[in-house]
Amino acid sequence: MALNPALVYDPRYHNFESWASLMCEAYAPQQLEIPTATTDWKLWADGLKAIDVFTNEAIPGAQGFNDWQLWAEALMNAVNPGTI
Repeated sequence: MALNPALVYDPRYHNFESWASLMCEAYAPQQLEIPTATTDWKLWADGLKAIDVFTNEAIPGAQGFNDWQLWAEALMNAVNPGTI
């Protein structure tokens, strides 16, 4: 069992700002950008992917997705298998 397992919140029933704010709270020491209405979700996702707990995970990059929620679901499935 990993000492510091990655946590990804279920993006269903959230807009990007709400979901990304939860992720910012979960990874507060990493000082992720707090999302606003003008935040580019793909750039924000790049910042999340750079967090040390995710660098060793085979998580999907945002560039292959046109919708943040589809990317977040793929991210969640990669980190937390069996949650959807």
